[in-house]
Amino acid sequence: MAIEYRWAEGHYDRLPALAADLVGRKVDLIIATSPPGAFAAKSATSTIPIVFRGGADPVGDGLVASLARPGGNLTGVSVLATEVTAKRLELLSELVPRAGVIALLVNPTNSSAERVIQEVQQAARAKGVQLSILKASTENEIDAAFGSLNELAAGALLVGADPFLSGRREQLVALASRHAVPSIYAWREFAASGGLISYGASLTSAFRLLGTDAGKVLKGAKPADLPVQQPTTFELVINLRTAKALGLTVPQSMLTRADEVIE
Repeated sequence: MAIEYRWAEGHYDRLPALAADLVGRKVDLIIATSPPGAFAAKSATSTIPIVFRGGADPVGDGLVASLARPGGNLTGVSVLATEVTAKRLELLSELVPRAGVIALLVNPTNSSAERVIQEVQQAARAKGVQLSILKASTENEIDAAFGSLNELAAGALLVGADPFLSGRREQLVALASRHAVPSIYAWREFAASGGLISYGASLTSAFRLLGTDAGKVLKGAKPADLPVQQPTTFELVINLRTAKALGLTVPQSMLTRADEVIE
């Protein structure tokens, strides 16, 4: 009987032990719903099939040999979170045009953090805004990062797409509200929780693709032969209640482009 296992966000230090436990049970399939989970599973077994939800560059990160032919025992979905980070800065600048300084919050332990920083710096230069880099890999560091916004004179905040930061959604949205800083996030779940705006791949679509791959593997397909899929659905979600609380007027052109407007 196949066992599907979903790792809870926020417990990444336990992943190696959890992966080893699954391997010991001789499960038919491991589903890793975050990049850290995928790495832990890959380290634990080279034979049990693994279907993962990975980050922007599963090839560069060493999860698979190529997107078209993954090789080994892994395949899955890449959510393209990194590639659209620069687009998020453009959207944030459009929404808050008076923000001469925009802060970018990243998790420095994420393998794509430096790549994200470089891409957003380039986008910031093109927009003529100053970019301040904030780094946090613990809850206390998140608090400290928000505490530094006034000193930096940051008029807006871009939160990087990262499993750790995504697992602190409520904390991030609450701090953004407390500090009255307009913020943009990667996933619609942030906007649904009270965040101002989000833009990124649909996690619902990504998990649907993940389930499709899992079904194929359970029916006998080899992960090595299943291309890593990339979602084609991207969502722009705007929370008008939060915009009003921040005293922001959302441009009509942005509202027209939005996939969802929360009122």
